[in-house]
Amino acid sequence: MPIVVQKYGGSSVADVEKIRKVARRVKDKRDAGYQVVVVVSAMGDTTDELLALAKQVSPDPARRELDMLLTCGERISMALLSMALQEMEVPAISFTGSQSGIITNDAHAQARIVEVRPYRIHDELARGKVVIVAGYQGVSYKKEVTTLGRGGSDTTAVALAAALEAEACEIYSDVDGIFSADPRVVPDARKLESLSYDEMQELASAGAKVLNAQAVEWAKSRGIAILARTAHAQGSGTLVRELTAPSDTRVKGVTADAEMTVLAAGKEVPLPELLEFLDARGVRGRSLGFDGLPGGAGHAYLLVPLADIHGPEALRKELATRFNGAVTWREELGTVTCVGVGLNADWAPLRQALAAAEELGAQVHAAHTSPLQLTLLVDKPHLKPLTARLHRELLGG
Repeated sequence: MPIVVQKYGGSSVADVEKIRKVARRVKDKRDAGYQVVVVVSAMGDTTDELLALAKQVSPDPARRELDMLLTCGERISMALLSMALQEMEVPAISFTGSQSGIITNDAHAQARIVEVRPYRIHDELARGKVVIVAGYQGVSYKKEVTTLGRGGSDTTAVALAAALEAEACEIYSDVDGIFSADPRVVPDARKLESLSYDEMQELASAGAKVLNAQAVEWAKSRGIAILARTAHAQGSGTLVRELTAPSDTRVKGVTADAEMTVLAAGKEVPLPELLEFLDARGVRGRSLGFDGLPGGAGHAYLLVPLADIHGPEALRKELATRFNGAVTWREELGTVTCVGVGLNADWAPLRQALAAAEELGAQVHAAHTSPLQLTLLVDKPHLKPLTARLHRELLGG
C-alpha cells in the first residue's frame, strides 16, 4: 500500500476533542488504503509555556537542557493520538524522533537533519500499524536529544516522506493552504493553488508561518511535493512543488516579519570577527546588507530572527562588551517582503514599493532585491499598512 505522511500543527491537537478529530481523519486515510505516518507538534501553546518555565529558572538556559525540556511537548501529543486511535480500534504506535531514526548534527535548539533511518517505522507499517512520530526533534550522532528550531515538525514530516518514499506529504494547519498575504492583515488575500519550492522558501524565510523554510529546502532537494491544507474542513489546499510552466503573476505573495532584530555594525567593526562571534553562539542571520560603499562611511545590517536568539539580553551585553558599543541592537525594525519569480526583472516593483512607503510616511531604512524577492526594512508600526498597500499595488487586491 502507498505511504502518506501527515503533519498536524499544535492548534490541530490543542485539546482532547481536536486529537480525536485528527484520529478520525487518520483512520479515514488508512481505511482508504494507505499506510499512514503522522507527525505531531506539541499541543497548543505547550512549547511557549515550557520555554517560559525555563526562563523563570534561568534567563539564558543551557541549550542542551532546553532541548531535553522542549521535546516533552511533542511526546505528549504523540502518545495521546496513539491512544485515541487505539480507542477507535486502529492499531497505532508512537515514536520519539530518535526512535524514528532522525539523525541530526549537534547544534542544540537549531539542529539540522543529516540522515533518516526509518527502520522501526517500516517494521511497524508492515505490521499494519499507524505510526505517530514526535515532530521537531531528533538525536545527534553524539546520542544527544536535539530540536530542529521553530516549525521543525514540518521538516520532520518532509524528511520522513523522503526516506519512506511516500506518495504525499500533507501539512495540516488552521488555514486551507498558502495565501498571497496574511488574511488577518489583508482581508482580500487569495489562496494560491500552487507555489514553487523557491517561492515558498522565500516566503517562509521572510515571515510567512504556514510552512518552515528548512522543510521546503529539504522537499526541494528530494523532490517531495507538499500539500498544505486545513485540518478543520475539506479544502483543496496549496501544492508546493517544482513548477515548470511560467507563472501567471509576477508577484505571488507579500509577507511581513516583526519577530526579528537588526544588528547594525559600524564601519570600525571587523565583519568576519562579528560573524564568527555570532556563529559561535548559534545566531543565524536571515540576510546581510550594507548602506555604504567599501572604504566609505557606512554600516552593515544583519537581520536576525528572534527565534534564533536564546538569551537575548546576555547576547546584547556580550556584543556591547566585545565590540565596544559599535554594534547596535535595533528592535524597532521589521521587514515587508514581496516574493515571485522574475519579480525584479525591471525596477517597476521596487519603484512602486518605495513610492507606497513614502505615501504612508514609512521610512525605508534599507532595501534588498534578488531574482525572487524584494524586501524593505521599515519601522514596525508600518509593517501591516505597508503589507496591505503593496498587496493592493502589486497583486490588485
